[in-house]
Amino acid sequence: MSKRGWIILGGGVPILALIALLAWASIRSGGNPGGLVVNSNLVEAEVDAGAARDFELELIGGGFLKLSDLRGKVVMVDFWASWCPPCRVEAPALVKVYREFQGQPVEFVGVALWDNVGDAEVYLRQEGVTYPNGFDANGVIAIDYGVRGIPEKYFIDRDGTLVKKLSGPLTEAVLRDTINELLGR
Repeated sequence: MSKRGWIILGGGVPILALIALLAWASIRSGGNPGGLVVNSNLVEAEVDAGAARDFELELIGGGFLKLSDLRGKVVMVDFWASWCPPCRVEAPALVKVYREFQGQPVEFVGVALWDNVGDAEVYLRQEGVTYPNGFDANGVIAIDYGVRGIPEKYFIDRDGTLVKKLSGPLTEAVLRDTINELLGR
C-alpha cells in the first residue's frame, strides 16, 4: 500500500468510528443524547428527600445569594431560560404568587440556564420579576439538582430539606397550594 493509502486509511477509520459512535448514541437515546428538554406539561417528579444542596448564586444586577442563608424559609428554586416558551407562560403566575407571600417566610430564587445574561435581564424586566435571580453559567447548580429540562421547580422546606420537584409550567393554584402545604409543616 502506498503512503497516500495509509494516510487515507489512518484518517478514515477514526472518522468512521466517530460517525458510528454518534449514530449509536442517537439511536440509544431516542435522538436526544443530552437528555435536556423544554418541559411543556406539569409533572411531579420523585426527589430524594434530604438536605438541599447548598449553592452560592451570583445575582443578575449584582450581589450574591447563598441558599443556606435562607434556612427558616420555604424556598422555591426555579430553573428557567429567557428563550423557553413554557417559562414565559408561567412567569405571570410566579410574579403574582411571589407578591402574595411577601412578608411571610417564603423566598423564590430563579436560576437562569442555557441563556445569556443580557437576554435574562430583558426577560426579568419584561415579566416584572422582582425575586432574586442569577445565572448558572457553568451549569453546576443544575447538575447538582439533577435538572433535566426547563422550567423545573425545586421546593425546600424551612429546615433546608428538598421535598418536592415540579417540572413544567406551574399555575398560580399549584404554586400557592405547594407553598401553603410547606408552610403548614
